[in-house]
Amino acid sequence: MKNLNELKIDETGYLLKIDDNCNVKKRLLDLGFIENTEITPILKSPLGDPRAFLVRNTTIAIRKEDCDKIFVKC
Repeated sequence: MKNLNELKIDETGYLLKIDDNCNVKKRLLDLGFIENTEITPILKSPLGDPRAFLVRNTTIAIRKEDCDKIFVKC
């Protein structure tokens, strides 16, 4: 199990869980971040935060502090 920040660009992971202490958990669930959803990091901002992820054919930017609370399996 890794957190979302540990995935390299173009490395696919599958969502395991979102920590209950994540500030944007409800919003992520509304966007389709449910168990076994495929997530692929596709872009990293010049300063490294936020990162963009491909989720259900949609590009979503997530801050590092929130990525640390999202867990995936490879």
